[in-house]
Amino acid sequence: MTDATASAQADERVRDVSALRRALIRPELGGICGTILVFLLFASIAGDSGMFGLSGVMNWTTVSAQFMIIAVGACLLMIAGEFDLSVGSMIGFSGMLMAIFSVHLGLPMWSALLLTFAICTVIGGLNGWLVIKTGLPSFIVTLASLYILRGATIWGSIYFTRQTIISGVGEKAEGDWLAWLFGGKVLGGLFTWMGNQGWIDVFTRGNRAGQPVVDGIPMLIVWAVGLAILGHWLLTRTKTGNWIFAAGGDKQAALYVGVPVARVKIAMFMVSAFCATVFAACQVMEFGSAAADRGLLKEFEAIICVVIGGALLTGGYGSVIGAALGAIIFGVVQQGLFFANAESSLFRVFLGVILLVAVIMNTYIRRIITGER
Repeated sequence: MTDATASAQADERVRDVSALRRALIRPELGGICGTILVFLLFASIAGDSGMFGLSGVMNWTTVSAQFMIIAVGACLLMIAGEFDLSVGSMIGFSGMLMAIFSVHLGLPMWSALLLTFAICTVIGGLNGWLVIKTGLPSFIVTLASLYILRGATIWGSIYFTRQTIISGVGEKAEGDWLAWLFGGKVLGGLFTWMGNQGWIDVFTRGNRAGQPVVDGIPMLIVWAVGLAILGHWLLTRTKTGNWIFAAGGDKQAALYVGVPVARVKIAMFMVSAFCATVFAACQVMEFGSAAADRGLLKEFEAIICVVIGGALLTGGYGSVIGAALGAIIFGVVQQGLFFANAESSLFRVFLGVILLVAVIMNTYIRRIITGER
């Protein structure tokens, strides 16, 4: 047999993967299908309610952006094989720190923000360090952090104000260069021009007569899109992305080939804490206050977004783009129920159903990938 003949024959070690199979094992598949179905559903039942007008789009896009910010951090951490159940408490804790530092300790808003980011990122790193050093499941370590941070948040707010809400942050943030990065808006001039051209709705009465109803894109949305793009690039275009997949896929094998598993996992815990703090900063700037109860259940919503996006609960597989699509699904459903005049509590029912469906689909995909039966 000649070399040419031998090379022409298929190598039995190489499996012929069909286009359908390749599509099925894409982590974004569930998110894409879910997004299409959700848009079709609410286009049919709430299409005439203004949901897909400019104001409606801005409403559900803003809600989706909130989910997206924390989903990016949760996605990277889950792919690395860990969970962070302290995300919701971190949101309340970091928001309260910003308010205490700026309102009650008199620090400039920019320094309060930077100090808060530093503290919360270190706490995230500490969670990761404890997971690595103790060998305890991240579920247990971050569950403890959930209670510690929530308790510290309530105690701090009562100690300084004797109530669980600290107001006055809005006044401290006025004119602050860093505060604008979390509470400002972009493309305001473009929306004003479109309003003058009659392309978008404007106010017809009151002090804002003639101004566009939608006067810009909130920085919350900019942060969400930016973090999603950065997270996708990190996972798919860098050596660190390969390390993240390896650390979550097979820790021991990753160690054998020189992957710094401990460092990668700790870094992903820090990213999760950073994303939660970004969420809190945008929320505090929007409301001009901090409340001890903010962020409740956000950790579970972030995880559900990631699971919808195709990530496996066992780690080593997932997609930031899929997680972002999961966040979009959440935003559309939450606001779609409002536009459809449906009972808002049905949103929780939806979360439970879609989580169950996503886990079943992901388990099936895992079996396709691994060849299990």
